[in-house]
Amino acid sequence: MNTIRQAMARLRARPWIPAEYGKTPYLWLLSLGYLFWKYAYVPPTPVEAALLALTVVFFVWLYCASYWARGWQVAGCIAAGCLLGAAWVRWNIGAATFFIFACAMAARYPDIRRAVLAIGAVFVAAFLASLLAESAQTRFLFLLPLLTAGLPVSMGSIMDARLRRSRQELLRKQEEVEHMATIAERERISRDLHDLLGHSLSLIALKAELSGKLADRNPEACKREIADIEATARQALGEVRSAVSGYRESGLVHALASARASLAAADVELDEQVERVKLAPAAEHVVALALREAVTNVVRHAGARRCTLSLVLEQGSAVLRVKDDGARLRNVHDLHGLRQGNGLSGMQERAAAIGGKLALAVAATSGLALELRVPAGETA
Repeated sequence: MNTIRQAMARLRARPWIPAEYGKTPYLWLLSLGYLFWKYAYVPPTPVEAALLALTVVFFVWLYCASYWARGWQVAGCIAAGCLLGAAWVRWNIGAATFFIFACAMAARYPDIRRAVLAIGAVFVAAFLASLLAESAQTRFLFLLPLLTAGLPVSMGSIMDARLRRSRQELLRKQEEVEHMATIAERERISRDLHDLLGHSLSLIALKAELSGKLADRNPEACKREIADIEATARQALGEVRSAVSGYRESGLVHALASARASLAAADVELDEQVERVKLAPAAEHVVALALREAVTNVVRHAGARRCTLSLVLEQGSAVLRVKDDGARLRNVHDLHGLRQGNGLSGMQERAAAIGGKLALAVAATSGLALELRVPAGETA
């Protein structure tokens, strides 16, 4: 008993016709009024009235079910509509409306060829059903509505169904694009946060370590380092907020100043050669973040004592090179593993997005050499 109640509750909760079709399908049911045209002149018998009421109730259910039908269910709805029309043709020529509805049901097929074949089958069934009529005149009156309205309704239903499916496909494509844009934005934020926090936290850690060493020997210098730690932390907090909101533009001048401070705090000698190169904002952003990541790697992983940094213009491209004299990698697998790191992977993606290229190799003597090429020019 509970199962039956649950089933009835689900039926009541579900709309008769999918909401995407709107209210228009309910208005088409007014076409059933053609069945009652006869009774304006000839009153129905009680039996005929009862059978007509049962037929209308069953057909309304069948009509609504056809909107939920798929595959063979569509064929079943079409066949049932044709059978209803054939059953009434001898007593009521208004039964032609059942065949018109059956033509419209054929539009439920996604394949237009199957829909056209189904419509052709309905017309054949209607012609055969017309043979049950009492006279040639009755047969003509039965077929006339089908010939004048059946074909336009069929074509209109097919075109409307194809337009609705195209609209649904377009909406799905838009959802996919929005989803991909969301993923890309998350990846951007992830890369930026990694670069910003990795660099800033490394600098804070180095200065904190230096402050600990200076606490007893030189309190004034220790205070200056602590002040730098506070300033760096506040600056990192502001940059993280800007990165999350998507409005940050990392300036190259600021990135160079931060690189000098990081290397100096790590006691790494810097050999700097930076030319004035015109860069578009997007290219400058990529170069600045690449410089941050490269210097962070030198400070945290290389164990270097000297770092060479250069930014030059070569054949229409701005070239950033960062080399260190740290411990050489033991084998090719170490270099491959370093290339797959989050920071370097993010740099490669950013460079590729603006038509640039990132290369990482073992330096001639020791350490690593990073080279980034991006298009130069203000409109790059």
